[in-house]
Amino acid sequence: MPENSHSNPELKKRPSLAGVLSLGQLLEHSPTPTAALIEPGLLPASGILFVGGEPKVGKSILVANLALALASGSSRAGFHVPAARRVLICQFELPPAQFARRLAPMRSPIGEAADSNLFIDTEAAGHLLSAPRGLDHFLGAIRAAKADVVLLDPLYSTHDQDENDTRAMAALCQTPLRLRDASGAALIVVHHVRKSVGRHEIGSAFRGSSALHAVGDSYLLLVRPSPHVPTVELRFQFRYAPATQPRLLALDAETLWFEASTSIPAPIQVRRKVEAADVERALAASGSARFNELRETIMNQSECSRRTAQLAIQRACQEGSIVHDNGQYRLPLS
Repeated sequence: MPENSHSNPELKKRPSLAGVLSLGQLLEHSPTPTAALIEPGLLPASGILFVGGEPKVGKSILVANLALALASGSSRAGFHVPAARRVLICQFELPPAQFARRLAPMRSPIGEAADSNLFIDTEAAGHLLSAPRGLDHFLGAIRAAKADVVLLDPLYSTHDQDENDTRAMAALCQTPLRLRDASGAALIVVHHVRKSVGRHEIGSAFRGSSALHAVGDSYLLLVRPSPHVPTVELRFQFRYAPATQPRLLALDAETLWFEASTSIPAPIQVRRKVEAADVERALAASGSARFNELRETIMNQSECSRRTAQLAIQRACQEGSIVHDNGQYRLPLS
């Protein structure tokens, strides 16, 4: 039975937190800061983490990894999980049976450690956070699971607003806050990014970023540093924690777990300009060639794009290095 001021005289002495307080009173009655659910500072208690990246970069797999790590209390991929938490997954892209097949290989490395703490809302699809009935559905699911953390994947499936409209996004961003405040749970939200993202953009890379900045506590951006290296780079931005250096992760194709990678992204090679001499060299062996054949030879020899080879042929003709005669390209007669 809860204590009251009549049975416990100590409670009579405690000033209410409402009204004007001295600094001493405020500090006395303020709770001790709670450790983040995922360290270092990635997911604060009752915080909101936004996860984004280009299509097919692995966002949904990474957040499923985080959900299993939280539910099992295991630290993986360089993230420290201090204690196991009850996690509710609300995902809208895969049918339940197909989603189960995705989770099955992830479960193998951790065994049954997450079985009693990880929950999936199989009826999430079709419910909108932006509608009262939809909000009620998600709150009911959170209460049923007694969830400490809720995963929403992706955000655009939880609303019917225009994500390119600033005012619509400002209103939409209040819905995760309402869900968080009403449930007390922390949120992991998968969200789309803009089509063109700069090298140093993180939180500002997300759609509706000006509105999201008033909502999110942490931002995690997945990018591919190089198409030739099978790794993803994680970039971080925190509201309440120091900046963290980007890290590289590699996906284990068998377990579908991301793990820390020591790979170094391949350096971007600056292509040299294809010169007239390269075009002449491409014609030297055959003596003559049609346009498509010559372009293909230049692309293979110089490792350049189709457009670069085409421009090189045009320049060589203008300079007189090669001659276009009866549909064929050849070297000029000496």
